[in-house]
Amino acid sequence: MSPTDWSLQRPVNARTADIPNCPMDFRERLQRASERGHRAKDAQAREAAAKALSEEECRRLHSNYRLALCDYIEKCLHELADNFPGFRVETIVDEAGWGSVAVRDDVGIAGRRADNFFSRLRMVVSPHNKYHVLDVTAKGTIRNKEVFSRNHYQRLDEIDLDRFRELIEQWVLDYAELFAASG
Repeated sequence: MSPTDWSLQRPVNARTADIPNCPMDFRERLQRASERGHRAKDAQAREAAAKALSEEECRRLHSNYRLALCDYIEKCLHELADNFPGFRVETIVDEAGWGSVAVRDDVGIAGRRADNFFSRLRMVVSPHNKYHVLDVTAKGTIRNKEVFSRNHYQRLDEIDLDRFRELIEQWVLDYAELFAASG
């Protein structure tokens, strides 16, 4: 293409007229760069909105799982209390999370004096966190001595509620066995 053919196809620009075979002038390239920048900004905004939605979705999922597990924990601890008279079950809502605790206070003789002994099994579902995991913890104390501390967690997108229920049952059974063995 000769310079005259090129000048017929494109408007003559004083800045680019002396550059042969210039595919587009600087203004067009600048305009396209600006458009790419706007598209990238829009894409980032859409991605941030999608992330915010996924954050909200994670909170919703965590809340649903938490409610289901808290109900199951309470049910299992009531079964424990029914099996061992003297336990009372209380609901827990604190900075550590939501759940229940089965508590029993006993008075015993230690040497020549009376002594108070407490036993408890506490199970809590942790609050939602930035790591998007569901975490259940259990702590068991028998006659003022901690006998076990357990926890299990899974990512919210990989939750197996049946596995959590099995573990909750097993922890209650483990505690019951230890409590019965303590006399």
